[in-house]
Amino acid sequence: MQADDAALQGAGRREMEWPAPEDFQSLRDLLISGRVRLPKRLAQVATFAMAHPDDVAFGTVASIAERAEVQPSTLVRFSQAVGFNGFSDLQALFRDRLRVKVSTYEDRLLPRQPETATRSKSAEYFDGFCQASARSIGMLHDSVDVSAIERAAECLASADTIYLIAQRRSFPITAYMNYAFSKLGVKTVLVGSAAGTDAETLAFATPKDAAIAISFTPYAPATLACARQVAQAGVPLVVMTDSPFSPLASDSVIWFEVVEADFQGFRSLAATMALAMTLTVAVAEARR
Repeated sequence: MQADDAALQGAGRREMEWPAPEDFQSLRDLLISGRVRLPKRLAQVATFAMAHPDDVAFGTVASIAERAEVQPSTLVRFSQAVGFNGFSDLQALFRDRLRVKVSTYEDRLLPRQPETATRSKSAEYFDGFCQASARSIGMLHDSVDVSAIERAAECLASADTIYLIAQRRSFPITAYMNYAFSKLGVKTVLVGSAAGTDAETLAFATPKDAAIAISFTPYAPATLACARQVAQAGVPLVVMTDSPFSPLASDSVIWFEVVEADFQGFRSLAATMALAMTLTVAVAEARR
């Protein structure tokens, strides 16, 4: 515990080595660059902040700390470690990020009110999940690099076989891709055997093949293991994940950041599915 406290204090002492980032992208670039060496708890805050920027923009210190599973004081120390005087200055940067969006800060901060006092719970759930899906797709549309989609499609289109790797809530995405690829005449292998033979299946993958891996916080251990196995075998790996700090990103040749909005703690898969559909059809088109 004392060692962790000393590391946190050291991070605070480094706050003046660079100016505070001027915008969200500058903060992101600073964190990815490796210039900031963060102890475990501060790195945990960085991972959460990059994966859930809207939560940081709208939340209180207490609510953000609870979701990031750290102490509130850790948020202040993280802010100082990246050059700010305190957390309110850091939060202002996250709020500024949203002001360039089509919807206003007030629109996002205040949930849509029921149209009538007698509105049913089912109607509220339906409205909430539809809004979360729309926000997810909107964020992806505004942030994705289309040239990266084209590079990923070319990489996957040149493969003899595409291995599809995902577990838990990401598995429906690869299951759909497996179905769609089969209809489009593209050879794929859906990884996720109930017999527990995924490692043996992936042993057949070579650098002439390619793989797609999908996982979000908390990252599925089986997905991480499978992705690492194919990457070490020299198989080109395309990744969909939620943060530049994701352990999947370092093993990939191309990776996409997909941040899904949530409603009452349940996260949409709308943006991930939209990207998966795009890649699937783009690969089939490139193979023509």
